[in-house]
Amino acid sequence: MGRLFLIYLEGNTYTCKHCATHLALARDVISKSFTSRHGKAYLFDKVLYRPNIILLYDSVNVTVGEKEDRMMITGVHTVVDIFCVGCGSILGWKYEAAHDKSQKYKEGKFILERFKVLGPDGSSYSNTQEAQMDGSDADDE
Repeated sequence: MGRLFLIYLEGNTYTCKHCATHLALARDVISKSFTSRHGKAYLFDKVLYRPNIILLYDSVNVTVGEKEDRMMITGVHTVVDIFCVGCGSILGWKYEAAHDKSQKYKEGKFILERFKVLGPDGSSYSNTQEAQMDGSDADDE
């Protein structure tokens, strides 16, 4: 499998709840009003990821899956799931393309499901409700 290289962030970070791999900085949260299959989710401007070996944002802490069109509350989006490289857990997704003009602001942005990560203070989010829909997206803003 090879050696695993991880980047450690300084400051208030969101980490994988299973293995504590650093994922994103709190200052990169765009919105906390998103909903996912497991409850609350946060929209991030940046998450530490490596798309197809070309390093962007100087990191390798998250990898991506295959592109797929997914029906969400706000319409169809082309997304790739994102996975923790430390433990392989699915953490959320990256918006590759939005099919509706009003949703274009999401392109290139990331969703981290709150249920899958630890917040900057080390707290975890536990959802006691089932998600309303199989698809997920932003709440009405």
